[in-house]
Amino acid sequence: MNVLLTLPLGIVAQLLLFVLLKRVFRLHAKAAALMVGLVALALYIPYAILVWPGADVVAMHVAIFLVTAYALGLILGHRESHMDDVNGFHPRFHWAPTLIVAFFVVLVLFDSVLVVVATQGLPEPVARLLLPATDRQREITSAFPGVVDNDLQKKEALYNAYLEQVRRQHERGWVVRKGWLGAARAGQPAKFQVTVNDRDGKAVAGAEVQGGFLRAADTRLDQRLTLTETAPGVYQGDVLLPLPGVWNLVLEIRRDDDLHEVRAATTVADADH
Repeated sequence: MNVLLTLPLGIVAQLLLFVLLKRVFRLHAKAAALMVGLVALALYIPYAILVWPGADVVAMHVAIFLVTAYALGLILGHRESHMDDVNGFHPRFHWAPTLIVAFFVVLVLFDSVLVVVATQGLPEPVARLLLPATDRQREITSAFPGVVDNDLQKKEALYNAYLEQVRRQHERGWVVRKGWLGAARAGQPAKFQVTVNDRDGKAVAGAEVQGGFLRAADTRLDQRLTLTETAPGVYQGDVLLPLPGVWNLVLEIRRDDDLHEVRAATTVADADH
């Protein structure tokens, strides 16, 4: 969901619907504004549930759509109620409603900028101006990297499941060795290998080994990983990581009903090292 697209389209649609209700159905401005607000929520909320861009984005859309409907009803409703007096005088807008609407418009625009920067990062010219220079032309990201997904104590059921998984892995006794076959450099493919043996040293063959390399600073750079068994208990795959630095590794090794999870970290060198 692109905020810069959905917000203007939604506001324009509200304005068109308001004009339609006023001109065709002859509704009072406040009644038309109420209908516009309700229709906007009735259409947007189901759409947001289907694509779910995040609670902050949904809250911003709801606030903007309601403020738009409120502004239409406040300003034009005030005008209707004072349109013609006995002398045919047409008073101008009062400054108080206009000031209230202007305050909310500025507030919404400011919040919109914050949401866009958090989801997409600063524009490149602004980033060069505000962010510090980096050595070796390393990329600095200004976008929000995402929430931490391994804080299991937030939900007791998930934490208990995690403890049960740890207990099963300890009883199973699989020995997992992992690493690069050669140097791992940014932007260059490298061979990654995982060997799995049981507690007696026998190869754990026929397993499915999947996972990913996760970039803590920017989840958009996360790389999925699927390894192929090249020998009994030996699993390999080519990996290309775009940036140097620390990458978190998450592995899932499955064989039949057995699941073995591994978490680790690795450091990738610059391409010119």
